[in-house]
Amino acid sequence: MRRHATIRDALARDGLDAALVCGSEYTGFEGAVTYVSGFTIVHRYAYVLIPVEGDPTIVFPSEARYVGEHGDSEIEDQQFVDRPGVWLAGRLKGKRVGVYGLDYVMTVRDFAALRDAAELVPWDLEFDHARAVKSDAELESVRESVRINVDGFHAFREAYAPGRSAAEVMAPAERLFVERGCGRLTMNMVLVGAEFALARAETVLGDFCVPSLEIAGPGGHWVEVSRALGTPSAEVSRMLEAYEEYYETAQGALRPGATAHDVHRAVSKGFTERGYHLGHVTGHSIGMTMIEFPKIGEGVDTELAANMVFSMHPHAIAADGRECLYMQDTWLVTEEGGVPLAGLDLRIW
Repeated sequence: MRRHATIRDALARDGLDAALVCGSEYTGFEGAVTYVSGFTIVHRYAYVLIPVEGDPTIVFPSEARYVGEHGDSEIEDQQFVDRPGVWLAGRLKGKRVGVYGLDYVMTVRDFAALRDAAELVPWDLEFDHARAVKSDAELESVRESVRINVDGFHAFREAYAPGRSAAEVMAPAERLFVERGCGRLTMNMVLVGAEFALARAETVLGDFCVPSLEIAGPGGHWVEVSRALGTPSAEVSRMLEAYEEYYETAQGALRPGATAHDVHRAVSKGFTERGYHLGHVTGHSIGMTMIEFPKIGEGVDTELAANMVFSMHPHAIAADGRECLYMQDTWLVTEEGGVPLAGLDLRIW
């Protein structure tokens, strides 16, 4: 399995005996388990153990036996145990283990059982770097997610009108997403002022609307594509000028060999020169987990490579802290530069 081979190469480089990939439906970090096993967590949590040598194992708490299609897993060794941490401690005693999800995903009881048995090394960044370059099959999954997201944007756009609630406008898009195979892998919001907010019935949309649309299609790859709608103020129209500069610049900046720091500086230049604060991260790698490393940001010296996929979304905020512009695109790094996969006109619709 290509993914396991890449992870094992990274383990050997870092002097580790095994990778322990943590996934939990409770935190939204289930995608890493899907990435390494093919299993989709419907409920509860799971771990995938990938040793440098030997076969991988997927470990579930016993109560999770009937909360997912276990036959979909590409890993034959499936363990159902009352206390996964205790079982893993027995397998990993004296080992040096790179853990994806140590800080945010692993349950407290399993950490308590493991911490004295093995040396646990935080390995989020390294795991994400190992999966950042997509295969052709993964890129087709990404493109399918983009097609669904774009259709969802148009559903949102067609429902939008000043005076309608955010819930009313988001509902047709969410319906389309579920019908097209996204399941629960949608996290769609609107920006109220410069803040992200859930699309609630009590939120009434005005003459200008900034949606944030983020979904994963049937293949499990997350993407982000959205455009602002309505009538912008003079300040937001000025922000659009910076967005147009970013969009042009990114096509040359997102190239193999460039660092994430270089890309951030290049695409943020038009915003900072106009005096805007960038509220959200400029961009980030995106895959089966919505936000992955490397991020496109200050001081990140990771070099880009062909077939990396990034979500780019400069979040321009005016001095008053209220007016903002936030539009998302999913970009592919190619030898010729960055390609925005949506093919959606960059304008305020």
